[in-house]
Amino acid sequence: MPKVINVPFVDLGAQYLEIRDDLLNRIDEIGKSGQYILGEECRQFELELSEFCGSSFAISVANGSDALFLVLKALGIGPGDEVITAPNSFLASAWVIVATGATPKYCDVDSYYNLDPLSFKQAITSRTKAVIPVHLAGVPCDIEKIVDIANKSNIHVIEDCAQAIGATFNGRHVGNFGIAGGFSLHPLKNLGVMGDGGFITTNNENLAQKLLLLRNHGLKNRDEMLIWGYNSRLDEVQAAVGRLKLQLLKKWNERVVEIAHIYKEAFSGRIDLLSFPTQSKPVWHNFLLFSKKRNEMREYLLKNGIDTRIHYPIPIHLQIGHNNEFNVGDFPKAEYQSTHSLSLPIYPTMNNEQVQHVVTNVLEFCKANLT
Repeated sequence: MPKVINVPFVDLGAQYLEIRDDLLNRIDEIGKSGQYILGEECRQFELELSEFCGSSFAISVANGSDALFLVLKALGIGPGDEVITAPNSFLASAWVIVATGATPKYCDVDSYYNLDPLSFKQAITSRTKAVIPVHLAGVPCDIEKIVDIANKSNIHVIEDCAQAIGATFNGRHVGNFGIAGGFSLHPLKNLGVMGDGGFITTNNENLAQKLLLLRNHGLKNRDEMLIWGYNSRLDEVQAAVGRLKLQLLKKWNERVVEIAHIYKEAFSGRIDLLSFPTQSKPVWHNFLLFSKKRNEMREYLLKNGIDTRIHYPIPIHLQIGHNNEFNVGDFPKAEYQSTHSLSLPIYPTMNNEQVQHVVTNVLEFCKANLT
């Protein structure tokens, strides 16, 4: 009887086991300290994040959505303004725009399924105040072209780096090209904590100082409020988790890149794969392939113990919350992704047997089906 090989889409428990002993000791120290929010763990984590990302400042916040939202608020973006983004990502990159009172405006994606610079240029109006390009699946967008276009129109670039910590473009870490970058520390991310979390990178000191106020009620100290702010703070335990995992992130990202290389070598010429700019080094938060028989492939893989995901089955502009403001066909490339893409398991604790099991079954499906 053949051996059953199960390949979950993620395996967060295996990551935990790598840090468990150190984490339990760290939590004990935090518990005894009595300092549970914005303490020394957070301060050290922010310093380590800024060093890892190559930014002047890193400001921890409660989640990745807040990272984008607080930057928009700090820049004074609100009612009457437009912010451009891509419609093929998780909806957080759009709802944060709505939450400020501004209007989300979409443009289609390019061959890398990231925001298309030409479409972005054509979408700019006199009301456009910012653009949020997404480094989807850990693959950097064509960020230098986007920044160049934005600068000519005095538009702020806020990078959505939720899926891309450690990715680079022309040797420079994402999160350093625009005015700021927003990162998620959600458990599913390449660097994830054991709950919600996020952080912001910036090289602008004035913006950093305003963000420090905004994340903590606008307080200068315990009793003095300088501006109206929000409550978006990372707690000490999550910061401790993040610090321990950050020590392993380079190794983990290298393993994920290795798996992506195996996939690309095996599938190239047999099925359409997500490509990326030659100047970029992705970290492969997700590994996407494209097939007109995507749903059938997903069922086949599941029957063989392989879990997959669809990122994302409903584009943002076609969500019910938009009240039929947009139509099918408005952004055809983004819509193609929603109906054809499938994300394969790819994470650092996958063993070689699991990787080969995925490869074998995808190729077997391709052989039996016109994809």
